[in-house]
Amino acid sequence: MNPITLNVLFLCTGNSARSILAETILNVLSDGRFHAYSAGSQPAGEINPFALEIIRRMGWSDHGLRSKSWDEFAQADAPQMDLIITVCDSAAGVTCPVWPGRPANAHWSLPDPAAVSGSAEDKRRAFLEALTVLRRRIEMLVTLPLEKLDAVSLGRELQAIPARADKAQATPGRLGDYR
Repeated sequence: MNPITLNVLFLCTGNSARSILAETILNVLSDGRFHAYSAGSQPAGEINPFALEIIRRMGWSDHGLRSKSWDEFAQADAPQMDLIITVCDSAAGVTCPVWPGRPANAHWSLPDPAAVSGSAEDKRRAFLEALTVLRRRIEMLVTLPLEKLDAVSLGRELQAIPARADKAQATPGRLGDYR
């Protein structure tokens, strides 16, 4: 479990909002320790416009982001995943493909900001909340002492992150302000 860079796959149903945000945040925060990907069990085929808006407003690149099936990552020529993290309830209940290498996995349940109805401002608030929650969790992920954790311990740590992070305060200004 001690490669130089760990590959992380964030899974959701549509791969249009939460998993895309998680992929982006981890790639921004990883400092080269992680390479994040995202996919969905039933990909929407496009990224939610509010997800793209928040990514761009944060000053992050959206280059290479796309809604895609998790089947791409079960192929023989796909990058081998070290960690698999589901970020929505419906993806957690679906039978996943068999991942080569038996990656550690965790479920980080998070309400779907794309399911929020109402005004554009209501939707933006929902996406900002999802970004904030994911950021706290990912900040804890990137500080794990990976070199000291075996696969079982890593799995336990990953699974414990949501409860710990959801109690913690977000680090103000760490990723910039979204306005």
